[in-house]
Amino acid sequence: MQSIIQTIGAFVRDEEGVTAIEYGLIATLIALAIVVGVTSIGTNLEAKFMAIAGYLN
Repeated sequence: MQSIIQTIGAFVRDEEGVTAIEYGLIATLIALAIVVGVTSIGTNLEAKFMAIAGYLN
């Protein structure tokens, strides 16, 4: 019984999984920011090209 209590205590004190989850969340937020930024730039760039195409016609 003491072994089970010690194992559970060690599991609760172990922070390696928490760190991995934090890094995963940070990576997800960075990826989301990149996707939003690229989408915004792509939309603006498309509008510029459409304006240029309108002037050429």
